[in-house]
Amino acid sequence: MTEQELHSGPQVRVGGGWISGLMLANLGLFMAFLTPVQVLLAEQIDTIAPSGKELALSLATGSGALVAVLANPLAGALSDRTGSRFGRRHPWILGGAAAGAAGLVVTSAQTTVVGVTLGWCLAQAGLNAMLAGSNAVVPDQVPVEQRASVSGFIGIPMTLGLVVGALLVTMVVTGTSAGYLLLAALTVLCALPFVLMTDDPHVPPSARDATRLTDFWVSPRAHPDFGWAWVTRFLVMLGNSIGTLYLLYFLKDAVHYANPDEGVLILTLLYTAGVVVTAVAGGRVSDRSGRRRALVSVGSAVMAASTLLLAFWHTWPVAMGAALLLGLGFGVYIAVDQALITQVLPRAGDRAKDLGVINIANSAPQVLGPVLAAPIVAYAGGYAGLYLTAAAVTALGGVLVWRIRSVP
Repeated sequence: MTEQELHSGPQVRVGGGWISGLMLANLGLFMAFLTPVQVLLAEQIDTIAPSGKELALSLATGSGALVAVLANPLAGALSDRTGSRFGRRHPWILGGAAAGAAGLVVTSAQTTVVGVTLGWCLAQAGLNAMLAGSNAVVPDQVPVEQRASVSGFIGIPMTLGLVVGALLVTMVVTGTSAGYLLLAALTVLCALPFVLMTDDPHVPPSARDATRLTDFWVSPRAHPDFGWAWVTRFLVMLGNSIGTLYLLYFLKDAVHYANPDEGVLILTLLYTAGVVVTAVAGGRVSDRSGRRRALVSVGSAVMAASTLLLAFWHTWPVAMGAALLLGLGFGVYIAVDQALITQVLPRAGDRAKDLGVINIANSAPQVLGPVLAAPIVAYAGGYAGLYLTAAAVTALGGVLVWRIRSVP
């Protein structure tokens, strides 16, 4: 890749093999990201500290998210400047997978809340290094007119990873330790085909600047559309974090579902079905029309509506409907919003770093979400107050996307 090609952007459409390899890598990544949060961490902490499980789970997930906030943009900046003969993204994808797997292995052996928290932080550091590399290959190699479609395909593993992961750790293996170890192995194995079978264009030394601390600040005054894209993603993900953190406990304590673990799996299957239905279709509609903001807004509104259902009706049939509706909205949202974000990145040579800054909008809500969710459940309306808050925050994100001016 020449310096001119770096700044002009890719022109050749990627094929099905390339997309499939990236989908598989993302499947392993999101199995490792999501299954512990929704199943393994919750069960492990419930065993270690049953009387204070909500606070302990918030500590573990919030600490891990804080590590993600720091690790993702740092790994992205280093990836942008990596000049190895193996490319600049592949070493971070495979190396991050290995480090994340090591963190999962460490977490599996812990018997204290502090130990679980530290192990999960290590896993988050590695997995976010992998995420930094895998996110950046899209603007690196996918033309603008294909990005929402590709983002739709690679957005499916974001939800399918939890389904497959939950099935594996509840039906294939027994016990939380075995679940962590299986996820660790799959994270690395799923990354290998993409790393070994696709090209990773080299960047000329002239395009690789030194990393400075000031590079991690992207001025919203100088780049307002990037700033509004960050705010939109932050709010929607904050609403999602608030609404899903206590799903296992919501089914157990509010819905009184007989088998909460099974309930989480059923709701996740419905949610994933919704994502699969709309992610690729929404991406293709966006690519063909060239319009991004309206579809992001629609997806956010549908997600907000799903959490309103949970705020007013704590029943199992409503929970199933809300899960499907949430998936339908999230499928459209993630495909189109990810494509929109790649079009407002400030500088081609800093794609992974800037996507890492955007990823703070994904990770920071995981820190702030537990901080907000725990007192809301305890003192401000219980689960009704929790889901009303989630709906309001998500809807606001869908409104503010219209402040972006450079993308239709």
